[in-house]
Amino acid sequence: SKESLTGWTYAHYFQFLRDKDVKNIIATCTLCVKPKDLSTSRNNTSNLTKHLERCHTNIKLVTKRKQTEDESGEKTKQQKHSPTVAEYVVEVIPIILLLMFMILLSGLRCMLDNEPNQAVILKVMTDSIKHLGVTVHWIDSTLKRNKAALACKRIRGRHTYDVIGAEIEEIHSSYGLHGKVVATVTDNASNFAKAFRVCQPCHLDSESENEEGDDEDPTFTDVIEALSTASGDGQFSLPPHYRCASQTINLISTSDVDKHLSSCADTKAVHRSSFAKCSALWTKASRSTLASEQVEEVNRRKLMVPTSTRWNSLYEAISRIITIPMNELNPLCVKLGIKCLNEREYLFLQEYCTVMKPLTVALDILQGDECTYGALLPTLTIKITNLYSKINTFLVISYCILQAIKIRFDAVLDSQEGLLAAATCPKFKLRWLRDERRREHVKELLTKECRKAAPAADNANVSQLAASPAEIDFFDFENQPTESFSAEKEVTDYLRSGYELEILNQFPNLKKMYMKYNSPTPSSAPVERLFSLGGLVLSPKRNRLCDRRFEKLLLMRYNHLTSKVTNYF
Repeated sequence: SKESLTGWTYAHYFQFLRDKDVKNIIATCTLCVKPKDLSTSRNNTSNLTKHLERCHTNIKLVTKRKQTEDESGEKTKQQKHSPTVAEYVVEVIPIILLLMFMILLSGLRCMLDNEPNQAVILKVMTDSIKHLGVTVHWIDSTLKRNKAALACKRIRGRHTYDVIGAEIEEIHSSYGLHGKVVATVTDNASNFAKAFRVCQPCHLDSESENEEGDDEDPTFTDVIEALSTASGDGQFSLPPHYRCASQTINLISTSDVDKHLSSCADTKAVHRSSFAKCSALWTKASRSTLASEQVEEVNRRKLMVPTSTRWNSLYEAISRIITIPMNELNPLCVKLGIKCLNEREYLFLQEYCTVMKPLTVALDILQGDECTYGALLPTLTIKITNLYSKINTFLVISYCILQAIKIRFDAVLDSQEGLLAAATCPKFKLRWLRDERRREHVKELLTKECRKAAPAADNANVSQLAASPAEIDFFDFENQPTESFSAEKEVTDYLRSGYELEILNQFPNLKKMYMKYNSPTPSSAPVERLFSLGGLVLSPKRNRLCDRRFEKLLLMRYNHLTSKVTNYF
């Protein structure tokens, strides 16, 4: 009958003619030039399949979806029945595992499909936070540093400064972070810098100017015209902007050092030749498995290939090469068919690694998860300077690097936020300052900010002395500057105390200052780690994820929300 071909994938290439007998039917192929009767079984279409493979191999066959209903609207019978997940669960899995499976599905659906789940969780977390970095690093009341991811959105079109500023403002608004963000840490891209430069927060100076100009005649504005006019670039304000210190140090170690080496006639030739031979070795070892095995036999480990996304990779790759002795490195280069390093080039690479090591140590410090903004200035002024003072070779490059640090970090070295962040860290305090005048300046800043941190607490003693008018007339003494004395005493006691982080619990005003100025991170490395984790979420087999679903999966993975689901297995 005709119904025998209905459920077949390639039934639209054949036309039913008649019944041959009880078990077989006769059909004709519509692709053949000369129609030919073909016999096939009612329950098996292997003869028709062989005909297509034998006579129509040059034609790309298109499958046809199985029809669920025939022309009369009734459901047709399918030859093969694939059990659904629900049928498989009911028939195969025991009832206890079934309940666990249902709980797991409901938990996953709640986390994935519930739109405000991330916002609700993080809003509860940030309700008790007074100062929060936009990279979602904050310090709680126990002085513990925490982190979380808020968003990972894709920006369509041109990444201009106004588009970036609007996206950041939207993220702040969605999580209720206005007034809590101390600073935003980004890379040194011009669009980010312009976004924060144009959308600067309103300063208190304008308020003072308005107060002074109260005597001027009032001006009237048409409300309808003001609401209908499109606002300009300053329609919203962004928090203060901190440039990524790690990327700035990387620019010093690459651009500034390369420019200096290329400008000097003594080092230009050896710099280019040695780096070219190292690049040839990296290329050969990374593209050939045989070459990689030969390198591993000599070095007992594989070579590292420098990448632009890892700021320490160039130093680590060169240092891995110079760990191989020269009498073993050159025979290896001969086996690989590349040019050998001469003695001058090998010595140049050793001195290069010696000079670059302080910058690498600084990058490792600033890129750590537990690193606070207070570690930036001590690292730049003390750690790097001390390491370079011990270097006797390549003094010209060392001087070039120190000058580049002063130029690129000019605005940071004297910033009030950086000084207060370092001074409120108990392990630093004022010990990293060599100049006595600068120590006194930072101490005055601490005292001034300590007064602002808790003015009510400083005036508490004054309010307790209130008495009757008669007593006030009799005990008419000059008021003591209790506010100044309290702030100075707290700062002095803090500077004389120990260097453990827990001592901040004894100084509540300085503790507030520490939580405020050390909330930001000196590096944008946490965001780079978020992007690296996105490559694991958006795998080749999941390339059809929409933007919203990808963002949810990435935030769940970064914020470790999946650990709550693993308990069901």
